[in-house]
Amino acid sequence: MPLTFSTLDAFFAHGFDTVIDVRSPSEFAEDHVPGAISLPVLDDEERARVGTIYKQQSPFLARKLGAALVFRNAAAHVEGPLSHHEGGWRPLVYCWRGGQRSGSFAWMLKEIGWRSETVQGGYRTYRRLVNDYLYDTALRHRLVLIDGNTGTAKTDLLHVLAERGWQVLDLEGAAHHRGSLLGGMGEQPSQKAFETTLARALTALDPARPVLVEAESSKIGERIIPPALWALMKNAPRIAIEAPMQARVGYLARAYDDVLSDGPRLENLLWHLRGVRGHEVVDGWLARMAAGDKLGLTEALMAQHYDPAYAKSRRTIGVDPVATVQAETLDAAGVAATASGVERVLAQPPFA
Repeated sequence: MPLTFSTLDAFFAHGFDTVIDVRSPSEFAEDHVPGAISLPVLDDEERARVGTIYKQQSPFLARKLGAALVFRNAAAHVEGPLSHHEGGWRPLVYCWRGGQRSGSFAWMLKEIGWRSETVQGGYRTYRRLVNDYLYDTALRHRLVLIDGNTGTAKTDLLHVLAERGWQVLDLEGAAHHRGSLLGGMGEQPSQKAFETTLARALTALDPARPVLVEAESSKIGERIIPPALWALMKNAPRIAIEAPMQARVGYLARAYDDVLSDGPRLENLLWHLRGVRGHEVVDGWLARMAAGDKLGLTEALMAQHYDPAYAKSRRTIGVDPVATVQAETLDAAGVAATASGVERVLAQPPFA
């Protein structure tokens, strides 16, 4: 009988040796249960073919073809990636809605002697639990936002604090984006996959201890911060990081060298700001770019775009920082010193 999970915590604490996603590769790529392995019993072309026959010809013919394909693919998985498992192996199998794909595969595994189970409702159950957690539930975590203008090494600072044992939620890492116009780091995960990463991270954190999060807007690239988390972020206390302009310029030029060194990509990104900052300002940026003046361009972008944008955002939110930590430098030693300053703030009320 399929297993029923009523909470996300219960799902993540399933206790099985392996979680197997038997959906098609494209379904798996969009999102999947954390830690699941992909062993599709129908690939994308096969799934489309069976679906077409079901709609246009006959449900019986579709099921007959589907069964042949499922067991053929399942046999290949047993002979290949699953062949090393011993008799006590316990896999948890799921498909889209806990139907024939997972049921057939789990049945075959049981017939071999493995203790396989399926998920009632399949991936749809998992997705509903994630949605309930991030959209409809009031999160109990104690967030503390690390704020500061662009180039104050907030991401590096959070990494240092995480290494020192503080609870950190890495939003930019989850979104695969540095949170600004120039912050792209390649293809972002789907919204569902982004939410899976956040849900898994949040359920693993202790609500009784502070969780440090970088202050962000409600979108990171194209990914939207889910409502329950965004509600906490809007009302969380903030620790502001300040640093000298030249230190910020040097840090940002290093951190964004991939973008600053890609002329066509950078020019395309800057063109999008003409409607916001005006043609004259953007033309000045492009002139610096054409001259190879990375440091000058970086300083101009901060002074003429990023700093004004941050100031406007803070005025809109209307939340002042409860403390400010001054970063003298933004090299490794400087970030470590800033982390110590943040720790001193966290040791005092209202955090302690």
